Amino acid sequence: MNLPIEEIKGLYYKKGLSAREVGEKLDATVWQVIRFMRKHKLPRRTAAETQRLQFLRQPPSFEIKKKLTRKEEKLRIAGVMLYWAEGNKQKDTVDFANSDSRMIKVFLKFLREICQVDESRLRTFVYCYANQDVDALENFWRRVTRIPKEQFNKPYIRKDFSEKKIGKMRYGLVHVRYSDSKLVNQINKWIKEYIKKEI
Repeated sequence: MNLPIEEIKGLYYKKGLSAREVGEKLDATVWQVIRFMRKHKLPRRTAAETQRLQFLRQPPSFEIKKKLTRKEEKLRIAGVMLYWAEGNKQKDTVDFANSDSRMIKVFLKFLREICQVDESRLRTFVYCYANQDVDALENFWRRVTRIPKEQFNKPYIRKDFSEKKIGKMRYGLVHVRYSDSKLVNQINKWIKEYIKKEI
């Protein structure tokens, strides 16, 4: 099958379409496109490159608010600073952990008002000690976070601990999680921008 080589280059390399998608555009099968590329020695992407392109083309599950008031900009900076201090920056999931309910409230306000996240994707995970009332702790964090019970993951109950440590985490510790690596990337980008500007 004679296919337009320049059009294939444009669709595959410039637009990042897959061989199957190129075939759909040109009314050809995926195997016809692949054989044509092999014949004309047009290199195909590696699996890692394909995965990266698929990731970039996926729509995010959140929508960053564009025009911020001075108060909202302060909230954005507060959320970024909190995540810089207490967030896990290596995962593909936003994961912010703290035992201070005020910090949790501020971070969730940042996610909800600045990042405009999808509420259904929010998850929480309570970490506590074996001699604490787990149900009472989860009820406390549900009131703080306003996240429904079904979005609470199974708690981690630590059995080996020192009694002296209990007072330091009266309500245990809670992880606020949001599964979207694009949001992790965005928060990390904000952190880098702050460091470059202020330090």
